[in-house]
Amino acid sequence: MSKTPSSATPIFKYMVTGGAGYVGSVVAAHLLEAGHEVTVLDDLSTGFREGVPAGAAFIEGRIQDAEQYLDPSYDAVLHFAAFSQVGESVVNPAKYWDNNVGGTLALLGAMRTHGVRKLVFSSTAATYGEPTEDLLTEESATRPTNPYGASKLAVDHMITGECSAHGVAAVSLRYFNVAGAYGQYGERHDPETHLIPLVLQVALGERESISVFGEDYPTSDGTCVRDYIHVADLAEAHLAALDAATAGEHLICNLGNGNGFSVREVVEAVRKVTGKDIPEVVAPRRAGDPAVLVASAKAAHDKLGWTPSRPDLEGIIADAWNFTRALRG
Repeated sequence: MSKTPSSATPIFKYMVTGGAGYVGSVVAAHLLEAGHEVTVLDDLSTGFREGVPAGAAFIEGRIQDAEQYLDPSYDAVLHFAAFSQVGESVVNPAKYWDNNVGGTLALLGAMRTHGVRKLVFSSTAATYGEPTEDLLTEESATRPTNPYGASKLAVDHMITGECSAHGVAAVSLRYFNVAGAYGQYGERHDPETHLIPLVLQVALGERESISVFGEDYPTSDGTCVRDYIHVADLAEAHLAALDAATAGEHLICNLGNGNGFSVREVVEAVRKVTGKDIPEVVAPRRAGDPAVLVASAKAAHDKLGWTPSRPDLEGIIADAWNFTRALRG
């Protein structure tokens, strides 16, 4: 897992907001392995102190207060600090506008004050809403169907304005379904809503069955198809984004494998990896669930020089399974 940085590799200082969370912790670990200096800023509302990689400085604080934590010595900010539960955003939208939008507005102001001119933003495919095409590109219509997706899209608009007005170099990375683990860093949400960790909970005996929401979609087996990307591939894209960021420009790239797997294909892959029986219960369709949601990652390939190197579904699940069992002790 560890890498030895080249003696020719320049050393930079980065702030990683939300670096105690799932994706933020993996990105922070990659930055450290590349030889950089990392400070994690996280209020631990959804992250975990033990998720902060060894070697990173840690500040327990809110992004709303970033001005007191940033200083001109930082070369860039990688911004992961956000609430991300779709259902919660529907019943408590103000929480998402306050943190995801208001917090980012404060962060951008802090960057302006201290002259930190580079930003990589953790965005989401939820900005697209219900797609009208099977393969989503960055030119696809953005029509978010919930406050979470709307808050992320609002931040993208804010960043575009900041780049134009103040010369910030920024890249927004729109994730599809992130999965897998990287050594001791993995997915541990509470509540958990993502398919792979939920199926792994069934394999561990913590749930009786997995719910399959709809089996009459126009797909090969009637269940929804989604694009799954390994979290380590995702982290490597962030390091590439730091290199690609250009002053005054806001680049937006989708991150995905470009291949889809159905719900039943995921469940079957978990059975193969774990050797466990995974009972299924068919439930009604969920409102707003598109049949197919798959990314075109051509822009990330062309503009970041990035291609996912861990596309195998069983490999992604095996890494998540190893992390989950280690977490349970």
